[in-house]
Amino acid sequence: MAALTLTPAERKDLRGKAHHLDPVVLVGADGLTPAVLKEADAALKAHGLIKVRIFSDVRDERAQALILLSETLNAAAVQHIGKLLVLWRPLPAPVKPVADSRMAGPRVVKILKFSKSGNHRPQIKKVKVFGNQRVTAGGEIKRAKPRVTSVKKRAVD
Repeated sequence: MAALTLTPAERKDLRGKAHHLDPVVLVGADGLTPAVLKEADAALKAHGLIKVRIFSDVRDERAQALILLSETLNAAAVQHIGKLLVLWRPLPAPVKPVADSRMAGPRVVKILKFSKSGNHRPQIKKVKVFGNQRVTAGGEIKRAKPRVTSVKKRAVD
């Protein structure tokens, strides 16, 4: 897999976004083990932009680790400052559930009732609402009324 390449403007934008991040992956004395690569891959899948801290004192080893991480994980090397490495990979598209898999059924709805004098806390009530019911603006549960059809259509049915 080849590492992703970024334009200087994209790299600058990602550096700004990564500024407030904490390191997610820590590389110890053993170096880049398969477990570290697996964790870095999982972090990239979850976040897209991550910081990696390497506890090595040799700068060349850290530079080689950045290159190795970016090539093996198919990520872009954004920044290398001291013992911190910043990697970016676009997030995978979220998997949408199939529309037919959602079953209709009762659902739990929270109803918030405010006190009439504004001095008390609002009351929170959890209510189960069925498919033929709706919650009004006042917090009451009402059944859905059957649709009004014309006399002619009722005669046909």
